[in-house]
Amino acid sequence: MSQPIKIGIVGVGKIVRDQHLPALAKDQDYRLTAAASRHGKVDGIANFPTIEAMLDAVPELDAVSLCMPPQFRYDAARTALEAKKHVFLEKPPGATVSEVEDLKALATRQGVTLFASWHSRYAPAVEEARSFLASTRIRSAAIVWKEDVRRWHPNQDWIWQPGGFGVFDPGINALSIATHILPAMFITSAVLDFPENRAAPVAAQVAFRTSNGLPVTMDLDWLQTGPQSWDILADTDAGKMVLSGGGSKLAIDGKVVHEEPEAEYPMLYKRFAEIVRAGASDVDLAPLQHVADAFMLGKRNVVEAFFD
Repeated sequence: MSQPIKIGIVGVGKIVRDQHLPALAKDQDYRLTAAASRHGKVDGIANFPTIEAMLDAVPELDAVSLCMPPQFRYDAARTALEAKKHVFLEKPPGATVSEVEDLKALATRQGVTLFASWHSRYAPAVEEARSFLASTRIRSAAIVWKEDVRRWHPNQDWIWQPGGFGVFDPGINALSIATHILPAMFITSAVLDFPENRAAPVAAQVAFRTSNGLPVTMDLDWLQTGPQSWDILADTDAGKMVLSGGGSKLAIDGKVVHEEPEAEYPMLYKRFAEIVRAGASDVDLAPLQHVADAFMLGKRNVVEAFFD
């Protein structure tokens, strides 16, 4: 077995404690060696206030996992790549398409791995859904992604700021699945609901078409109370497909054909180790490009103020 990948984690917040740390603790491909964060610390390892301080003090690191908000990720990623470290980017991989393209080019020049970690794409029923859709003719598809921002992102001001994505923070998870299981698609129109006191949308309705004319709709809502909806539906010649639970459950014509508990982050780190050892990168920008297109084409609709 190869030596464990010595990894440092940057940005110790909720997603790190809920997902990254448990996944790394169980994966023998890694040795979590250091962390850098302005506000959080990880017990049992060296902690630093910045990525620069971490890289200076722990030069033996092989890789870094960047988990700060996307508005601040580019500079940290560039610092790590210039130090010839492999880089794992929490989703979304950056605040803009162009900055991630620049990071891709830099990773290639430096001969290191860059990984855009679309975690929802690794949900357990996604691959079976992709195989099913590839085996039949799709007539139409719809994305319905509705959740409660107060439950999942309480008092997180960065998501409402420019570059914070608003409702597209969860919506890009849906797009990471849709771009993997559906034919290539393009946005034709969008309506984005901006609270009057926020710089990012709280809801969105988006229309797509595929290259062969297939209609796809997306309905995003960040004010959903009660049951949460993370569904992709398709009407096909082989029946109605419902991929629900954020990709954890697949049903065809009402019959469940695949259902498993979530194991997305362990799969992400498994993939990262694979491409690090293979000397490759995995940076799919399609989900981020769709978000950029929605902001470019979308009609801005001002709605009532949002308060946590």
